[in-house]
Amino acid sequence: MPSEPEIYTHPALNEQVTAIGGSYVFIKEQIMAHQDQEILVFTGHAVLDTACCGAAGCAYALVPGFVDRYHCRQDAAGRWQSRVRPIRDAAVRKSISALILDQAPVQQVQFL
Repeated sequence: MPSEPEIYTHPALNEQVTAIGGSYVFIKEQIMAHQDQEILVFTGHAVLDTACCGAAGCAYALVPGFVDRYHCRQDAAGRWQSRVRPIRDAAVRKSISALILDQAPVQQVQFL
């Protein structure tokens, strides 16, 4: 059963966010074709350099969902918002992950 569209607020690009174990940054936003639909994809990287167990890092992709309406409005802070349908189906997630891992230099794909 397809999920209902939800409003997703786009993260700022190229703005480092400090977290308890390090920091992360989104560096790219794109729409990718998957079968007969479009998916919203953000790529970025994280650095874990203030954690007690050592330093590490990774590149990642975040997939909010299938695009229902792209950049349909802005929030009070001026960030774009889109209507997306979260991807719940495990087989579809696996297919999308394979597509992204083949096309982007990332180690992991996360879904909202």
